[in-house]
Amino acid sequence: MTATASPAVNPSLNGLLPLQDYRPLPGTFDEMMAPDGSVRPHWEKLVAALQQVGPTEMKARGDSVQRLLGDHGVTYNIYNDGAATHRPWALDLVPFVVSAQEMQTVSEGLKQRSLLLHLIMTDLYGPQRLVKEGWIPPALLHANPGFLRVVHGITPPGGRFVSTMGTDLVRGADGAWRVLIDRTQAPSGKGYTLENRILLSTVFPQEFKTCSVQRLAAFYDRERESLRSMAPAGQRQPTIVLLTPGPLNETYFEHAFKARYLGFPLVEGNDLTVRGQHLHLKTLEGLRRVDVVVRRVDDLFCDPLELRSDTFLGVPGLMEAWRAGNVSIVNGLGAGLVETPALHPFLPGLCKHLLQQQLKLPCLPTWWCGQPQQLKMLAADPSRWVVKQAFAYGQRTPIFLDQLTAAAQRQVLLQIEREPHAWVAQERLQLSTAPTWVEGKLVPRSLVWRAFTLADESGCTVMPGGLTRVAPSQEGWSVTMQSGGISKDTWVITDGPVDSFSLLNEQVTVIRPARPPSGVPSRVADHLFWLGRYAERLEQTVRVLRTILLRMTGEGSQQQTSELQACTQLLQGIKLIKPSATLATELPALLTDPKREGSLPELLGRLRFNASSARDRLSDDTWRLFNRLAADLTRPQTSLAVSKSLELLDTLILDLAAFSGMMLENMTRGHGWRFLEIGRRLERSLTLLSLLKSSIGISAHNDAILTPLLEICDSSMTYRRLHFARPTLVPTVDLLLLNPINPRSVVWQLHALARQANELPVDQRSALAGSEKAMTDRLLSELASLNLNSASEPWAQHALPDWCQQRLDDVEELSGGLTEHYFSHAKRLEH
Repeated sequence: MTATASPAVNPSLNGLLPLQDYRPLPGTFDEMMAPDGSVRPHWEKLVAALQQVGPTEMKARGDSVQRLLGDHGVTYNIYNDGAATHRPWALDLVPFVVSAQEMQTVSEGLKQRSLLLHLIMTDLYGPQRLVKEGWIPPALLHANPGFLRVVHGITPPGGRFVSTMGTDLVRGADGAWRVLIDRTQAPSGKGYTLENRILLSTVFPQEFKTCSVQRLAAFYDRERESLRSMAPAGQRQPTIVLLTPGPLNETYFEHAFKARYLGFPLVEGNDLTVRGQHLHLKTLEGLRRVDVVVRRVDDLFCDPLELRSDTFLGVPGLMEAWRAGNVSIVNGLGAGLVETPALHPFLPGLCKHLLQQQLKLPCLPTWWCGQPQQLKMLAADPSRWVVKQAFAYGQRTPIFLDQLTAAAQRQVLLQIEREPHAWVAQERLQLSTAPTWVEGKLVPRSLVWRAFTLADESGCTVMPGGLTRVAPSQEGWSVTMQSGGISKDTWVITDGPVDSFSLLNEQVTVIRPARPPSGVPSRVADHLFWLGRYAERLEQTVRVLRTILLRMTGEGSQQQTSELQACTQLLQGIKLIKPSATLATELPALLTDPKREGSLPELLGRLRFNASSARDRLSDDTWRLFNRLAADLTRPQTSLAVSKSLELLDTLILDLAAFSGMMLENMTRGHGWRFLEIGRRLERSLTLLSLLKSSIGISAHNDAILTPLLEICDSSMTYRRLHFARPTLVPTVDLLLLNPINPRSVVWQLHALARQANELPVDQRSALAGSEKAMTDRLLSELASLNLNSASEPWAQHALPDWCQQRLDDVEELSGGLTEHYFSHAKRLEH
């Protein structure tokens, strides 16, 4: 696209913000500016408000948006993109504005479309009259991998295959909206839409109020109540879960965000199991029946028994439970059938046949190549068309035939001739453009608007907004997040009063007793357990490295040299470095190499994975701490000088201390917190015992290890207050092993473990019932029997390393017992 001279700009655009430089692209419909250069009426309030903001303040607010996106951890994961696996979410400062009248027109079209697709789905998975009577070609159905034959004949609970739908809308030069694609299988975007609204209304609060923007909260409340109503008959308080493929999925952020916002557990396939044609959630207390599944897993991956067998994302037997009517799935399995654009040419006729109405929202002009006449039309003038795969899951990459060489064009046409039913041809549409804030100025960018509908027995609701995306460059025609698209908040202007309803400030009218701390999926407890362990392991590694680096600075006295030599031996003893390695080669790797086992980046990666897997259980403030920790650790280092490295380690200590404080003060004392705490105490016990075992052995020939050991264990000040003397072996061991008032001692950790073990759920049917408490009691008994009051240093150096190793084995046994009892249901299911 090349820009030419545009109409004269309305003088009202001149002002603080450089709107006077905005030039719509020729031959396109610009959303903000009319052909005569005037601002469209429904944009006028926003334009006037932005005029008052000015470019300097716009930059400041843009920085605020980027900071908030980082704090919230908003990402869009890109598969097979090593450079940007967790790509930050892109949000434009300028919203897309829709008038109330236009929203009403679009809403009517979407409601009609929702009903039409419902009737088509019901027929195709039922009597198939539309195929028998010639309204839909048989090849269009049977060649479509979205048609799941195992679903044929099933009537979903509630009677609907599609309850929630996302529809991508585009506008051509004539100003009419057209449907680009329907997302009916597991439509994404509602979580990102809500996050966009929260962020933009935060940085533009006055402008949001001035423009009288319709709010979104009522739509999400309706969605929550609709999901509750879909539960099988008789379930007054249904259990609803959101099924996600896991943290590596491209839209995992919104899975966790939306689950927390709506109040539903976020689960993965291995959190669920089918017993007696009923779906259950594996919780710490046992199996809990599930009534409604909001799935974000593609239908082919939902049940390895009846669908794809090469997947671990689904639940074996889910189809059986759904077929029996014992669980509702939103959207129903097989809903991807009507996502294909090959259906679009037949929708006008189907609408007249099924609804006796004209199709209110036409599709982008599309021809299915499975029909001979359409195939000939494509071959006669290929440069006119854009071709796409008809039945591809996910994003269908368009092929612009006019941009190919003659040889490449022939190759594509030959491929289409071999499988004509698998391709569609579309006319190239010059997409409408919207103003986008790029590098301090407004520029036009091609736009796609994803609108959302929600349908149930009580009717159909359309979200007053949606997820708008614009192309990353002026030449962009394909507007997708995979290709680097930029999102926009969508502001629907209301002519009446603005609804003040908010889920975040919901008034509770029915008082119910608080639920006990239950319902934590075993997998989530497992991730929280390891989150605690890796947080503690990372902190201890940071403390060890800081202690060593401190001895590489200063005057270089004999004592300092002895302590550095002892620290090197300690690193070897706890297996952070190899026996033959030197600090000069190993310290940089431990500080910066993510592929080095035990390094700070490697431990952070494990910490973040477990945090991501339990993200719906962590508060926004906690997640901000994780993002800050990651930012501090991955900040580019201009130098690996000791002073810079020490500065980094000091910062990490403060970050991890903030995380510990957040867990201590802000996290509800349910079983999730309990396992996080158990993980921390177990890991600290193991670390302390390992440090003591190695240090006692070193002290036989270099007692300079004791001062660094106390420093690593954050107990130097405590030792000085107690003994007023240079550290010696037995008092040091006593402080770190047996002192009940030292929160860094082993006995402190075991007492904390014993308290939490007393609160763990007990399954009387299990042979492991109560075994955790018995193990912690035995460990405490072993500590109580250890008398160091009259112990000599030679005895301690000889006897205590083996004693520490025995206790290390005991703590590892306790960890294994917890894993077997609470994180695996295999034993329990035998009964």
